[in-house]
Amino acid sequence: MAPKKYDGIVEAVRYTPDGLIQEVRVYERRGPTWSDWVLLDRKSFVEKLQKGQRFVIGQRKAYLGSTFDVGQPVRVEKVQGREYILAGEKNSTPNRDLLNGAPLF
Repeated sequence: MAPKKYDGIVEAVRYTPDGLIQEVRVYERRGPTWSDWVLLDRKSFVEKLQKGQRFVIGQRKAYLGSTFDVGQPVRVEKVQGREYILAGEKNSTPNRDLLNGAPLF
């Protein structure tokens, strides 16, 4: 069975005081390998998701450069005309972004 394809791994997240994502720390796919971590602001991250790029929550395995422990997929949901970034189960706290499994930085 072939591994699932995704364009990026979200390693950590930083939220604003009102619960929206301020920045995410991600590894991006660069052909057959991966970038070092990159910081993306919320706007850039949403644009990538809307273009169809697929991201998952995960962590790079120590000493295994292009190998990751991956978790839930990241998605954008529209609630009452606003877009929220979510991972995992349905958001139990409306009006905020929530990436379950991604530690804060």
